[in-house]
Amino acid sequence: MISREFTFPGNSESMVDARESMMDFIKKNGASEGEEIDIFVALQEALANAVLHGCQNDGAKSVRCCIKIDPSAFVIVVRDPGPGFDVAATQTAGPSLNTTEHGRGICLMRSLMNDISYGHGGSEVRLRKLRGR
Repeated sequence: MISREFTFPGNSESMVDARESMMDFIKKNGASEGEEIDIFVALQEALANAVLHGCQNDGAKSVRCCIKIDPSAFVIVVRDPGPGFDVAATQTAGPSLNTTEHGRGICLMRSLMNDISYGHGGSEVRLRKLRGR
């Protein structure tokens, strides 16, 4: 297993460079083109949620990420210092039921990744993409 930690300021200006660094790491460790695209979009959503909701776009706060890659999957964990959100609400609402301004990104991440789970009251998201699928 290969793993790497990333930490960046919790503002949108820093998020782009952080995302590119994480994607470079993923590409260098054997992601297919299809896996790259799915991971890129899901990672963008997770980072945007962490910056906008968890850090309130405040560069004094930090977003922490860990990427673990093994022969079977890519696992990305994104954690912010925010209060989290009602994780249970995301488990019951389907994509067609979401008419709010927020929450569509969760549905998008679910459609692109094989597994999504939450920790620390919603301030941490774990994305898992199986390799070769």
